[in-house]
Amino acid sequence: MSILRISRLSSALLLSFAFCAVAHAQYVWIDEKGNKQFSDMPPPKSVPKDKILKAPGGNKVAPAPTADDKAASASQPAPKLEKVVTTTTKNEDFNKRRAEQAEKDKKAEEEKTAAADKAKNCERARNYQQSLNSGARLSRTDKNGERSILSDAERQQEASEVKKALTDCK
Repeated sequence: MSILRISRLSSALLLSFAFCAVAHAQYVWIDEKGNKQFSDMPPPKSVPKDKILKAPGGNKVAPAPTADDKAASASQPAPKLEKVVTTTTKNEDFNKRRAEQAEKDKKAEEEKTAAADKAKNCERARNYQQSLNSGARLSRTDKNGERSILSDAERQQEASEVKKALTDCK
């Protein structure tokens, strides 16, 4: 091979490396929606310099924020970065909603059971109050199994206790 041919080949090789370096140049900036944009072309002129995160060669283009920039950025809401939707995140969201629904169903069932118990207790209290007000003789069984008739004082005591219990009933 001749020296001329080798020099042409080496210069062509050097030029190809130079073009490859330019082809791998990357710009990174945040668009108006708050999404990161990647491109080998510079961002549009409408993108402010503080939104450009990276220019070719790994250089950060954004200058250090000043006090004025901090005040201006504090008045503007920070861009909301959206969570990437993948099958895993969809499954997590679904499982979370399913667990919340199961919790709501369990709570509703407990409330329904408590309401039914309360209604049953209120009905028993009304029936007992009716028995107390009827004037019929009522008896109770003590711990030894012996039966005793309620006196008028005991009947009044029972009536006042039933009245207190019925204040929670509708």
